[in-house]
Amino acid sequence: MSLTEDQMKAAVVALILDTRPEEAITLLSKWYRVSQPKLGVGVYEGRTKGVAAVYSRNTRKILAANREYLYDPFVIIHEFYHHLRSVGGKHRGTEKQADKFALDFIAAYRKAAGPR
Repeated sequence: MSLTEDQMKAAVVALILDTRPEEAITLLSKWYRVSQPKLGVGVYEGRTKGVAAVYSRNTRKILAANREYLYDPFVIIHEFYHHLRSVGGKHRGTEKQADKFALDFIAAYRKAAGPR
């Protein structure tokens, strides 16, 4: 059974909320046909103030400032966008575009969840 794009987006958010961010990253990587970035907790030197997570193009790793951010769909999907836009060695995405990308996934999840 194949997923529609909205179903995939909702599934990614659901996986992250269900504390399964690695599975969400696997799904995203397969959907977009890109290598899978690693996930970790920590900080990169010089990137500590007010940052929930960062993506390192050199290590192909999403690094969350603390464990809780691994389960925040906005944070993980935002950083995956940076990974997606870095394929080929150059970063071609902005923070605003990464925010929009993540919010689109969250909107699909909310739509799938229906009224509460």
